[in-house]
Amino acid sequence: MPLPLMFSSLGVRNYRLWAGGQVVSLVGTWMQRIAQDWLVLHLSGGNGLAVGIVMALQFGPTAVLSMPAGALADRYDKRKILLGTQVGMAVCALVLGVSDTLGMATLGQVYVLSFALGAISAIDAPVRQSFAIEMVGPEHLPNAVALNSMTFNLARIIGPAIAGVLINLIGTGPVFLVNVVSFVAVIIGLLMMRPGDLIRSDKPAGRGSVRSGIAYVRGHPHLVVVLSTVFVVATFGMNFPLSLALMTRNTFAGSAGGYGLLSTMLAVGTLAGATLAARRRSPARLRHFLAAATVFGVLEVVVGLMPTFWLVAIMLIPAGAAVITFSTTAMNIVQLSVDSSMRGRVMGIYMLCFLGGTPVGSPLLGWLAGVYGPRSSLLIGGVVSAVAGIVCVALLMRAHHLRPTIDHGRIGLHKVGV
Repeated sequence: MPLPLMFSSLGVRNYRLWAGGQVVSLVGTWMQRIAQDWLVLHLSGGNGLAVGIVMALQFGPTAVLSMPAGALADRYDKRKILLGTQVGMAVCALVLGVSDTLGMATLGQVYVLSFALGAISAIDAPVRQSFAIEMVGPEHLPNAVALNSMTFNLARIIGPAIAGVLINLIGTGPVFLVNVVSFVAVIIGLLMMRPGDLIRSDKPAGRGSVRSGIAYVRGHPHLVVVLSTVFVVATFGMNFPLSLALMTRNTFAGSAGGYGLLSTMLAVGTLAGATLAARRRSPARLRHFLAAATVFGVLEVVVGLMPTFWLVAIMLIPAGAAVITFSTTAMNIVQLSVDSSMRGRVMGIYMLCFLGGTPVGSPLLGWLAGVYGPRSSLLIGGVVSAVAGIVCVALLMRAHHLRPTIDHGRIGLHKVGV
């Protein structure tokens, strides 16, 4: 019996194994994120800059490693690389969990382990993103990207909720250890895949250098627009872990459970947006992408202006839907518009734009939140995101209304109205 349209990519065995493992592993990942933020706030006495520094250390290696990792993804077996990165991330969680459980955790240790985790994640991300099309092929890729987002955001609902309860009951240390166990699911899924069923990407001629990936992107104007917008919005607008942790503790005098609740409400919105994306069959269009960036910016400003905890929680739902529409549309445009031999390198550049600005944005926003209050990081991030979307729309209108449209899994540029 055929699967419903919104679950079509689950008809591929290798992808089912991957998705099943991710459901479990990502719950653990989100539990660790909540526990780590709360541990840092505890160790630093509620210092927003300390949270920003941890985020910078965790995402900073992306600026150096994501593009070389994309080149590795184009040349070597992605499944084997992912096995190595998953084991490495589990080891980082184990060390932090043991140290915290024994009462030995210090802010310096969290900084070091955040950097180590960030280095491994910087290698993992472009490989993982470019691996999706090898599992399902171009036909099912948009659906797989949307289902990946649904899985991510389902975990984003479950993980923070569980973490908030467990932190209040038994502390942060055991939460890190639960995350260690969750990695087993994705590792087993990777080991059970049939390598012969994977749709291998074309190997690059020559060395497959990072420089050739940059040149490829520069030669495709729609990629420049998408990646530039992703960089600005991700650096300044997607600051919710920092902003929500500080608002919960410093503005509303809440607990870890309150932070988990706000994270869950944001995830409800992103899950709803991802569900709609999984059902959508229309082409990925640049105007939808830029509209989502603008709408997200406006909604983030509204979240920052809400006077009570519960109004913030409610407004996080539409903000979450807007941000996931923005990110899934960007992913589909990028993945389906590049040659298979370049996909790993382009996804490395994409991940650099998506995460590479965090080392600058998070400490800056954390400092601003400390000086002007936690709401300021949301207000500034929202304004910058909305302006980025509006500016790019204006530039496209001047550039003859270029827009990518998908035709049988390929994207071409056409002069059409925005």
